[in-house]
Amino acid sequence: MERLDKIIAGQCGLTRSQARSRIWAGAVAVDGVTERAIDRKVDASAQSITLDRQPLCYRKYLYIMMNKPMGCVSASRDREERTVIDLLPQEWKRSGVAPAGRLDKDTEGLLILTDDGDFAHRLISPRKGVYKTYIARLDRPADEAAVKAFADGLVLVDGEKCLPAKLEFTQDPNTVRIRICEGKYHQVKRMCAAVGCHVEALRRVSIGSLKLDESLAPGESRLLTEEEMDKLLSGSR
Repeated sequence: MERLDKIIAGQCGLTRSQARSRIWAGAVAVDGVTERAIDRKVDASAQSITLDRQPLCYRKYLYIMMNKPMGCVSASRDREERTVIDLLPQEWKRSGVAPAGRLDKDTEGLLILTDDGDFAHRLISPRKGVYKTYIARLDRPADEAAVKAFADGLVLVDGEKCLPAKLEFTQDPNTVRIRICEGKYHQVKRMCAAVGCHVEALRRVSIGSLKLDESLAPGESRLLTEEEMDKLLSGSR
């Protein structure tokens, strides 16, 4: 059971004061009856709640897939830059929703956003072995020595050691597929630099066994399905 104003605020992307104003104005009904008591305790999973006569679809947590575009930052808020949160529908901009891991401003592709902290930690922690796959366009072809360096766990220019990763060739000699299970700052770009290549474009295409929904245009997002959640939680590689 939770206070009605907290439920409305959390589920509808409103501030607590905005939620209270809507309740006081008579815009909220519980089990078909208008409710103006902001502190009423409600079981949102068992009771019917409407805002402006629209049913409230209660979700304890949100799990969102986004096709992140270039030009926005993977952060909850930023004073100067557009963030991935700015791209979400209003009803998903609730407190606590944040990227599970980050993509650089000029990197695009698969990004998961959630307000479930434990779930986010499972995706981010190197100990969980959840591999992220990227397609990188390089300024020059990589060679077999680079493949071995990635597999051995290469050392970055600044001396930082990376866990073993996988670099695979594609039909395009200047394009490679890279799989890592860490999330160091600018890691893919720094790893490529360590083997003498510069990354000209970078796109994340999968996390674990979950692949980016190619029907999502850059900047678009949708909720994960139960099947996709199972892929993220059970298919680490």
